[in-house]
Amino acid sequence: MSPEALARIISSTAVQLAQAGGLGDLDASMVPAAGNLAVMRPKDRSHGDWSTNIAMQLAKQAGMKPRDLGESLARALVKADGIAGVDVAGPGFINISLDSASAAAVVDTVLKEGRAYGSNDHLQGRTLNLEFVSANPTGPIHIGGTRWAAVGDSMARVLEANGAKVVREYYFNDHGTQIDRFSRSLVAAAHHEPVPADGYRGAYIDEIAQRVVDEARAEGLDVLALPRVRDEDGAEGDSQQREAFRSRAVPMMFAEIQQSMKDFRVDFDVWFHENSLYESGQVQKAIDELRGQGDIYEKDGATWFRSSRYGDDKDRVVIKSDGNAAYVAADIAYYLNKRRRDKDPCDEAIYMLGADHHGYIGRMMAICAAFGDEPGVNMQILIGQLVNVLKDGRAVRMSKRAGNVVTIDDLVEAIGVDAARYSLARTDYNQSVDIDLDLLVSHTNENPVYYVQYAHARSRNVDRNAAEAGIDASKADLALLDTGADNEVLGTLALYPNIVQTAGDQKAPHRVAHYLEQLAGVYHRWYNLERVVPMELTGADDPARQEAKNPEPARAAARLRLNDAVQQVIANGLDLLGVCAPDRM
Repeated sequence: MSPEALARIISSTAVQLAQAGGLGDLDASMVPAAGNLAVMRPKDRSHGDWSTNIAMQLAKQAGMKPRDLGESLARALVKADGIAGVDVAGPGFINISLDSASAAAVVDTVLKEGRAYGSNDHLQGRTLNLEFVSANPTGPIHIGGTRWAAVGDSMARVLEANGAKVVREYYFNDHGTQIDRFSRSLVAAAHHEPVPADGYRGAYIDEIAQRVVDEARAEGLDVLALPRVRDEDGAEGDSQQREAFRSRAVPMMFAEIQQSMKDFRVDFDVWFHENSLYESGQVQKAIDELRGQGDIYEKDGATWFRSSRYGDDKDRVVIKSDGNAAYVAADIAYYLNKRRRDKDPCDEAIYMLGADHHGYIGRMMAICAAFGDEPGVNMQILIGQLVNVLKDGRAVRMSKRAGNVVTIDDLVEAIGVDAARYSLARTDYNQSVDIDLDLLVSHTNENPVYYVQYAHARSRNVDRNAAEAGIDASKADLALLDTGADNEVLGTLALYPNIVQTAGDQKAPHRVAHYLEQLAGVYHRWYNLERVVPMELTGADDPARQEAKNPEPARAAARLRLNDAVQQVIANGLDLLGVCAPDRM
């Protein structure tokens, strides 16, 4: 029996008692629905399989002491099918023990639902636009963007498991000063000149510059002979040569970024180009709409968005006095595009931004409110914290291409995609994270991804050994799963659907990773205590060990079903994190 099913029994039992006047002054309408009841695993497992605090929730409304209300509920609950015992502890906690058949029913549920186990449809009908990574096309994806790739794609998978339609989107900042700086850096590199003071550095700049020269030469064009222009300060100006490098190099970086994402198992539905907002006139249309409702004004030769009207700390310039658009101009048009585009307009626009973007929240939420939407609902902003890469206990800067940073390709080369994705997704994005390269390539229980993947591989090995031993689990009697170790595994399996829903509601994929580590832990302990395939034992072994390590066929069959249920749930959870479930390790 799952905690959700037990919550339904508790809720309906309380309603029936209240209707019969058995819960003091409590009216049946005051009883929480099953989805609002907390059903938890007791910390002390001797207290039962599950626990609820419903008596303490309702005592005041009922005009009863929590313990007295709990005793009334306990007397009724113990009569329900599948419940073996109920007692009230402390100030009013109701502890419930299930009979072995009810506890083990989760095994059949898991194996019947397979890959769908844990999924639900409570976000069905919602379209979520999840924008993540969105690094400038001026260099390789650095470690912060890599974290967002792992967290963002895992979050999308979790939200889809909750029934939402998720649009994964990458926003290319291909308009403005970053691209100008990138182009100037390439021109300087091609001429073997010093990097501009505000330019980009790293071996990749030399590589891209040479590729541009070679590609153009193959087409019969000498880009280095094209006219150059110097600004008043001596910097590379807007010229035919700079434009030639820009027009060829930016697509090269796009392609490199897209390949890195694909190699990291992240597939985006939309690759959105900032420049398209200007070319299509969407920036001007969005500004005009705000102007029409009195939210745009002119001052000091510039055009301003009256964002302070919507909670921002100050108004924002959208068109500067020199006629160029400020960053917020594209932000305004882009949000409107997400909400009103022809294909998959979103109910929620979720932006995943780096640790240095806290200052953007006020102006972005003002944009949301200005268009009549609800900040925090129609627009949500998630801020990720920093990543530290460690080797031998020290921070490392290991990129040969990008200079003094760690890139996505560096990390994957060092530890592999599975370890990289898992380690980055298993920590709450609101917290900084240390990536220990030595730990993540080790085959030890301290390595979390190895610990979880090994549990899956071990379960597959059990299957192979069971097949050789001729164990048939097709008609297993799951009531034979009655030991303490069995119960721990069963209870943990039953938690998975709630974990998936909570991870979706809280946009917290790290909860899935923590659950998998919990399940792997109870499975490894179960495996060491109770065998599926009988072991050869000596006559000196005590009866309890004989039964655990040398089970009779019916019990072995039941354990094999339990083993396979664990295998399925681990595979499901790893898939939500974009991590492989290996058959062998």
